[in-house]
Order: sequence, then C-alpha cells, then structure tokens
Amino acid sequence: MQFGIFSVGDVTTDPTNGTTPSEHERIKAMVRIALKAEEVGLDVFATGEHHNPPFVPSSPTTMLGYIAAQTKTITLSTSTTLITTSDPVKIAEDFAMLQHLADGRVDLMLGRGNTGPVYPWFGQDIRQGIPLTIENYALLRRLWREDVVDWEGKFRTPLQGFTSTPRPLDDVPPFVWHGSIRSPEIAELAAYYGDGFFANHIFWPTSHYQQLIGFYRQRYEHYGHGKADQAIVGLGGQAFIRPKSQDAWNEFRPYFDNAPVYGHGPSMEDFTSQTPLTVGSPQEVIDKTLTFREHFGDYQRQLFLMDHAGLPLKTVLEQLDLLGEQVVPVLRKELESMRPEHVPDAPTHESLKAAKDTEENLV
Repeated sequence: MQFGIFSVGDVTTDPTNGTTPSEHERIKAMVRIALKAEEVGLDVFATGEHHNPPFVPSSPTTMLGYIAAQTKTITLSTSTTLITTSDPVKIAEDFAMLQHLADGRVDLMLGRGNTGPVYPWFGQDIRQGIPLTIENYALLRRLWREDVVDWEGKFRTPLQGFTSTPRPLDDVPPFVWHGSIRSPEIAELAAYYGDGFFANHIFWPTSHYQQLIGFYRQRYEHYGHGKADQAIVGLGGQAFIRPKSQDAWNEFRPYFDNAPVYGHGPSMEDFTSQTPLTVGSPQEVIDKTLTFREHFGDYQRQLFLMDHAGLPLKTVLEQLDLLGEQVVPVLRKELESMRPEHVPDAPTHESLKAAKDTEENLV
C-alpha cells in the first residue's frame, strides 16, 4: 500500500491574514512539500498540471525532475497529465527522460482536466475529449513499447518510422493511472489496458465512486487481467490534522469557508459528513480512512490533498509531520493486515521490470 500527497498547486490568499504567495513562493513551497513528504516516510508525491491562474504547475516534469535530484526514495507522479491537450509524443519523451533522471521512481496519472478553456488554448475541441483520450493514449502506449512507430489517426499528423527518445528505462514504460471523477469511459479504458484507476474521491459522495470503481473492477476482470479485487485502485482524500480535534476544526474553518472550490457553499460539518474530508485528530483521520476499504475494497494507493485553500507552508509541513508520524504508520499496518495475499501491491518500476524479466525468461 502506497501513501502520499497530491497537490493542485493553487495560489490562494490566506483568509486569516490576507497574504497571497507569489508564483515563485508557491512553486518553491511545492518543492519543499515534496522533500518533506519523503522525509516523513511517504511513498508518493504527485503534482497536477494546469495552464491557467491561479495554478502554477504548468510543467510537471520540470518540477519533478528538480525534485528527483534532491530525493532518493519517493515515487514522483502527476495528479493529472493532460492526455487530451498534450501531444503523446511529448508525454512519451518527457516521462521517459524523467524515468532516467529519477532511476525509475516515476509514474503518471492521465486525465482530461477540469478547465474547459484549455482545449482551444492547445488547438483542441472539448467536445472531442473522450475520443482524444482514447486515440492519444493508444499512441502513447505504442511509443513506449515499439522502437519504430508508423501511425495515423484523427487528431494529429501521421508518424512514419518514428522513434521516441529516450527509450523507457530498462524498456519498462512508466506505470499509468487513469484519473476520473465522473466518466465510466475512462474506467473502461483503464480496465481494457490493465492500468490503474484513480478516483479523485474528494468532492462527491461515496456512493458515486463506489459505482465508478465497481465498474472498473468488473471490466478489469472481463478483460482477463485478474480478478476484480486484484484491479489496481487509487484514491484521493483530504485531511486537516491537529493533536486535538477541536483545534483542527477551529483552525481550518476559515480556510474551508473561503476555499475557491467549496467555500461559501455547504458547511464544513455537512461537507465532512458527505465526503472524505476529515478534520480532526490523527485517530479520526485513521478511522475515516479505514472506512475507504469498506466502501471500495482493498486498494493500492492513498493520496491526500494537504496544501490548498491558502494554508501557509509552515502549517502544511506540520500537517505532513502528523500524517507521516502518527497516521500513515497505523494505516499501513492495519490495511496490510487485512489485505488478502492474492491482492497485489501498487506497481513500481522494480516490480514491473521483474515481471518483464520473468516473462522473457519463460519465452
């Protein structure tokens, strides 16, 4: 079981003092947060991809390459790589390069994003979102798995005798998660290829994600990749932690009430009761996170959103201390003790390489 954090990289005013970080400060803060995540024993740091204010991570592989040079163990990933508006050739080359720089500590999450205007900015039509995803991903897979590619499709110019460089490290492409909050077509795509499926699991009720993940598991088995409970599932989550529950509620309330994504809407009490958001003590975060397994079955990756809504860097780093020292060790132990032997761990470069070597030896 992997635990980590994912960031959307928003630049948001702190509602308690009216200060707004500069883009430079926010970018540097994200790097510091990634380093802290490794320091406290987390497994994954993931950054989003956005091309509009108030977000700063427009070039995830640049940031992750910089972080790779300063870390040794943490897996570097994305919480969205825009498969719809990014050229598959560029994705293939960027992430293969990152693989080499990070010695394999790389995977990525593909998604369509949540910003409609990004499509025309990159010359695409939002009405073609699903077809773009299907075609671009089919090409991306070939670019990583075939040394020379001849290809023709609907949305980009043809390729003739093209070789993507560098080749994936050890001829093992990065593992791909497909992220979605609403689209069964994306769950179907992940199942068809035997890839991972990541349910954002932040804003919508549990019942919605139960249907989406259940569908993915069913189709994963249908395509012959394993039993439904062996499908590779990741979940998002949100938490604000203090040693005392009431302190957490008091401190986080102004950030919740003014957050761009859910501020001025439901009360924090209603939101925490209906979504995965947990505000409270380490034990309360543990207890609520353990219910995720009850709802969705055994899964492989749990990422928390911790650095949003204008929270100052100092507070985020304190959150990571509590998460890494008091929450994750208990969750890791509890979830591992309940996981059946036939349910796999999250794929890593090492495990994928070992599987490839075993397959080649059997041929």
